[in-house]
Amino acid sequence: MKLGQGDPKPPQGHDIPTPKHTQNPIHKDWQKPKPTHILLPNPAMSLLQSLKLTTPFLHGSSNLSLLSKPSSTSLASPPPPPTFLPPIRAMKSMQGRVVCATSDKTVAVEVVRLAPHPKYKRRVRKKKKYQAHDPDNQFKVGDVVQLEKSRPISKTKTFVAIPVPNRNRAKSQEAAAGELEIPLESQQA
Repeated sequence: MKLGQGDPKPPQGHDIPTPKHTQNPIHKDWQKPKPTHILLPNPAMSLLQSLKLTTPFLHGSSNLSLLSKPSSTSLASPPPPPTFLPPIRAMKSMQGRVVCATSDKTVAVEVVRLAPHPKYKRRVRKKKKYQAHDPDNQFKVGDVVQLEKSRPISKTKTFVAIPVPNRNRAKSQEAAAGELEIPLESQQA
């Protein structure tokens, strides 16, 4: 047969037309074609089918109570129940410096904390500004205040500003009260 001259005839035995609904799996009448070859029984296959696994783990019918008990009798007493610690309440109170006090009953407080840098592992100062409630408008710019967590007062205010006693003033008062008022040798002359 020469190339380019019509369609070649299919070989003998393959010229049976098949209906279109058996070729398209999307069609509602589609059926899977049945295989034409038949498997002959193999002696090795029948031997494999006759074998049965007898492990208790195969079907989940093992007795778990036997597995969970330790074999040694040295651990006869049960472990003590875990003690529940109270929840950690971090950042409930912070100390900062007032940076803005122009709003009514609100101060902006800048809190400085040291945090490790994620890459370099060195402690870096991190600053964050919080809006705090100042009910008496008593704080001015530069005052050191303590922020106590409270219920939300507004969208941005969840802290109440509380005055912090000056550390230097408290130490100087204690030092003055602790002196014996004995004059020094240089002052005696």
